Amino acid sequence: MRVALQVTCINDTFFPETGKAVVSVLRRLGVEVDFPEAQACCGQPMVNTGYLDEAIPVVRNFVDAFAGYDAVVTPSGSCAGSARHQHRLVAKRAGDAKLTRAVAEVSVKVYELSEFLIDVLGVEDVGAHFPHSVTYHPTCHSLRMLRVADRPTRLLRAVRGLRLVELPAADQCCGFGGTFAVKNPEVSVAMGSDKVRHVRSTGAEVLVAGDNSCLTHLGGLLSRQQAGVRVMHLAEILASTEGDT
Repeated sequence: MRVALQVTCINDTFFPETGKAVVSVLRRLGVEVDFPEAQACCGQPMVNTGYLDEAIPVVRNFVDAFAGYDAVVTPSGSCAGSARHQHRLVAKRAGDAKLTRAVAEVSVKVYELSEFLIDVLGVEDVGAHFPHSVTYHPTCHSLRMLRVADRPTRLLRAVRGLRLVELPAADQCCGFGGTFAVKNPEVSVAMGSDKVRHVRSTGAEVLVAGDNSCLTHLGGLLSRQQAGVRVMHLAEILASTEGDT
């Protein structure tokens, strides 16, 4: 199986350890991963903001970069959702039959990390060890667009030493929403503050999610409140072993 890592813009720029963690987990499971250097943005920021024409060359680059792979794994429900659901809208907007065919071929092979581990590899226990209390925030795109359901929590429950604490009102948005946070900062902070209040009520040491964009937002609020709660991407917890913790 030829597998590629789509690392995402935010991870490439701010959280490279998340991409490395994905590779570590997959290699532990016997999966070799390529990193196509031609990859760039998936186009989601443009689509979400209404700039579909500007997203056309970005989507074209995406399908070119990941053509020929059996699976494309990304540590982001947001970017996986964009590839699987938004790319076809962009291709239709372009009126380009070749791009439409390429999107149809590539988009169905894009998986958020927990989907790939459970649905493709059939694995729940990835050999991780993380002796801490953890609460999980299901990000909006993973929950509503991809419908990953309980896949991430099944993976977390299989981690040795980890105690998973239920997050109240888990299905509520954290308020980040990409450009939403820029255009509506007051609403974004209010929503994030509600989420942080629920996180703190769990008494968990670590808040985990499958999108670093949401964790950036919530981590900033937790830090300002000096809550003593760390934020970590799911991939980093799954990559942890007994010697690391």
